[in-house]
Amino acid sequence: MAEQLTPETPEESEEQPIKQRKNGLYPGVSDELAENMKSGWADTELHGLEPIAQAAHTADRRTALSARFPGERLVIPAGNLKTRSNDTEYSFRASTEYAYLTGDQTQDGVLVLEPRGDGHEATVYLLPRSDRENGEFWLDGQGELWVGRRHSLSEAEQLLGIPAKDVRELAAALKEATGPVRAVRGHDAGIEAALADKVTAERDEELRVYLSEARLVKDAFEVAELRKACEATARGFEDVVKVLDKAEATSERYIEGTFFLRARVEGNDIGYGSICAAGPHATTLHWVRNDGAVRAGELLLLDAGVETNELYTADVTRTLPINGTFSPLQRKIYDAVYEAQEAGIAAVRPGAPYRAFHDAAQRVLAEKLVEWGLCGDLDVEKVLELGLQRRWTLHGTGHMLGMDVHDCAAARTETYVAGDLEPGMCLTVEPGLYFQADDLTVPEEYRGIGVRIEDDILVTEDGNENLSASLPRRSDEVEAWMARVKQG
Repeated sequence: MAEQLTPETPEESEEQPIKQRKNGLYPGVSDELAENMKSGWADTELHGLEPIAQAAHTADRRTALSARFPGERLVIPAGNLKTRSNDTEYSFRASTEYAYLTGDQTQDGVLVLEPRGDGHEATVYLLPRSDRENGEFWLDGQGELWVGRRHSLSEAEQLLGIPAKDVRELAAALKEATGPVRAVRGHDAGIEAALADKVTAERDEELRVYLSEARLVKDAFEVAELRKACEATARGFEDVVKVLDKAEATSERYIEGTFFLRARVEGNDIGYGSICAAGPHATTLHWVRNDGAVRAGELLLLDAGVETNELYTADVTRTLPINGTFSPLQRKIYDAVYEAQEAGIAAVRPGAPYRAFHDAAQRVLAEKLVEWGLCGDLDVEKVLELGLQRRWTLHGTGHMLGMDVHDCAAARTETYVAGDLEPGMCLTVEPGLYFQADDLTVPEEYRGIGVRIEDDILVTEDGNENLSASLPRRSDEVEAWMARVKQG
């Protein structure tokens, strides 16, 4: 990677862009070179572009948003680059709200809905092509010579189906704007500063809540993307099984890297930090260090999901015997979790309370814990009343899934966890049992065993569909599948 050029030593790094000074001069750049770089470039404007696949769906989403907030200006930013260290940035990921409403994923973009008559006029504000006349394209660190070509405003209009303008003019325009305004916060400090005296936290929160609840029920495009994410994720799990011997010779990071390759080849990225938890690490719910040993005879809890190029993520967990065969105790614990998951999935249907699948799975796990003598002389009803099973079940049994792995997180309680399921909702069902390595309340042989099984479940008109069903779940089927995959 080319190193940042400092004005004091312009001759030391011919490859590094130079930031423009306010007086228009560039240290280390002759007038002749600056003039030379202005011309001799072919016209690369693209014409006749087809709209992106979700353009009709994003238009419907904007229409619904317009109807919810009539007469108000609505501002939804994509966000800006974030510094990782010194002069390097994290990979950019557009805010979910912005991508949901536009289909665009470029940094610094802002969607504005201006009230017009009975509705709104939508405009997407974007960075235009780098200016070659003033040298921006090769002298600025975010110029196209350095980070690649971006679409012109005209091209963006064709792709997104939304009028496009230069985002660099937006902040000044917003400062002068009058009338009620709402904005999605937390993504663009410059836009928030421009609106500082026009918005309130309460009103902005109402906008955020609406956009979260709008995603509770997925449209046809979203369901197709989630299907695609699950299919790619299943292939990523197969990739991991094929290299378990290499992981044993290295660490959990070999597993992490293997799955990441599939995510980048078939999608945009991983949807969240992969949990590649071998042995006792499986009892840590969000083990993402992935620096531990992988040992035959122990279990691997792999919780990972591919995020598609349109930013919809799968979220799947399988707990696998590293040597391909469960020990009797591992199988007993695994089968208990499987039975709990079966009960949870069976409870997912339209009209059912959202919490029903959690309650069903927790009951099965409580029954198993009582059966194994881990709850003293208490019966199942008392254990559930006191929540004592949670020492070993730890977490909720699932969550909504979509563009965020924990999707719709800002939705109101009454519309989410206290609501009822509807066709088009997609959620995870993921019970688990976790016996910590230092838990003296369980027999020693249980300690350090963690099991979770997680699938992505679509609520249908007459029940549910397991979108990740191509990955086996039953213990004997898992063993048979691993044997087939390893044989190639």
